[in-house]
Amino acid sequence: MPKPGFNPLVANLVAPPIPVVQAWARAYDGAYGRLIDLSQAVPGYPPHPDLLRWLAEAAGSPAFAGYGAIEGDQALRGAYADHVTSTYGAPLSSANIHLTAGCNQAFVVAAMTVAGRGDAVLMTNPGYFNHEATLQMLGIEPRYVDCRAEDGFVPRVDDVAQALDGVKALALVSPNNPTGAVYPPALLEDIFVLCRERGVWLILDETYRDFIATGAGRPHGLFEIAGWEENLIQLYSFSKSFCIPGHRLGAVTAGNCVVSAIAGVMDNLQICAPRAPQQAVAKGLAALAGWREENRLEIERRAAAMRGAFAAIPGWELQAIGAYFAFVRHPVEGAGSAQVAERLARELGLVTLPGSAFGKGLDRYLRVAFANVEVEQIGEVAGRLSLME
Repeated sequence: MPKPGFNPLVANLVAPPIPVVQAWARAYDGAYGRLIDLSQAVPGYPPHPDLLRWLAEAAGSPAFAGYGAIEGDQALRGAYADHVTSTYGAPLSSANIHLTAGCNQAFVVAAMTVAGRGDAVLMTNPGYFNHEATLQMLGIEPRYVDCRAEDGFVPRVDDVAQALDGVKALALVSPNNPTGAVYPPALLEDIFVLCRERGVWLILDETYRDFIATGAGRPHGLFEIAGWEENLIQLYSFSKSFCIPGHRLGAVTAGNCVVSAIAGVMDNLQICAPRAPQQAVAKGLAALAGWREENRLEIERRAAAMRGAFAAIPGWELQAIGAYFAFVRHPVEGAGSAQVAERLARELGLVTLPGSAFGKGLDRYLRVAFANVEVEQIGEVAGRLSLME
């Protein structure tokens, strides 16, 4: 009797790397102290008590137990539009905002809106593996523009220009996952102009923008460019700043026509984003601004501690760092990144992700997610890495 098969676009996906490395971590025997998990981008501190109270109130309210507007509840759409206006210095309205169940879903709906089966979307190498998997599941060809270590893994405009032919969109992440690299505003503007000239959408994932270092200024000026709505789609996550990754809340900022098109996709995926976190975050965007700034400064301290730790470890090279991540070149000759990451997890209790999970030619690299590790623990990281042969 024949057995039913799976969709080959799903069956052929590579296993998600985080469950794999967490399985390695479970084999650690505690010989060097507690497990230090540097594998996943999660906040290392709890949500604000007021936010938890607002979440509980909204979750227990009949008013938010039913379906909401597909684009999102007006309270958060309006509050977030004001926040984006303040952040970028360009006037935006709630009509430019579509709320989603996390930023991964924001990418799914954006990709489905601008590209279809047989189309191609350009992304960076290294690149975020969930973006790649999304494109593969949709039958969209992922193409790649290489980012070089000597450039701090920031893409070159000339390389982007050479790779844009025949693609529907370019997907960028800044601050970057996996490298942490923050793309300079002038570079983003040059790339955006290039995309406009070629008729290509720019999908810009700024999940980690709230953790850009002090003094860096606004992330970019793209929303001030006349006609930006014609080919810019910006993505965001509330998970990191508000410490609520389990509540799944993200946002798309785009032109009115794009928001309307995304609503058609969203209605068939989820109907609406979770409503309790929408209500809580709508209250918290202004009220908790000081708390979020304190957390940004704490992440900045952790990044500084990470720089100091790697400066003191012979052979280990910090190639890029920013926001939540560091991209590190390991010194183990003849070993791939997966082998090194497995040994670190099993033998030393350090859980990282292998560079090979993020693209080709990256077997000498590891991604280190340091946001959930306190400054004191980062010194332990250096000590354990020094034991690696």
